[in-house]
Amino acid sequence: MKRILLINLLAFLTSVCYAQPYEDSIAAFRKHYKQDFLTDARSPLKADDTAYLRFYAPDISYRFKGAFVPTPESANFLMATHSGKYKTFRQYGIVTFRVHDTMVVLHVYQNIGLVSKPEYADDLFIPFTDESNYGETFGGGRYLDLKISDVHGNELTIDFNKCYNPYCAFKDGYSCPIPPSENDIKVAIRAGEKLYGKQVNEN
Repeated sequence: MKRILLINLLAFLTSVCYAQPYEDSIAAFRKHYKQDFLTDARSPLKADDTAYLRFYAPDISYRFKGAFVPTPESANFLMATHSGKYKTFRQYGIVTFRVHDTMVVLHVYQNIGLVSKPEYADDLFIPFTDESNYGETFGGGRYLDLKISDVHGNELTIDFNKCYNPYCAFKDGYSCPIPPSENDIKVAIRAGEKLYGKQVNEN
């Protein structure tokens, strides 16, 4: 009995020790995310507005290692945006994993308009919608940014704690890509950024 208790205690302490650095990393990610609003000339938010950004508590259970399949033969296509314009993307690959007993398949894209620029050549993009939209999160979906270097063999880690709202969640007039229907997740993703806590377009 004592041995079982000791094993359970060690397992608990290990999980606590692992969770804290992870939570710290998400806190650092979100701090950087807020700072980006203050340095981007096109930002929809001012310094005081960032106080209204809201997030779910970090939850490592929303971090998944998915099976990745590249799709190098994919053709370019036009992705609609909230402004009515279109942006050119291509599918870079497909990642598959399970969320709470629901199999999820997400299509991973490259922005053709940016990929030719050295600073964006490694960028990958996953726009998605899920069952939390409108009630808890932005109705137009959320985004995940990744790098080609994040792909390791046939594996890609998806961390929904790092998903964020497009600029259109804060103010009208931006050409934010609308997530394609193929990236509609049939389960609520209660991780990452929530609905903005201030009325959109409020001055």
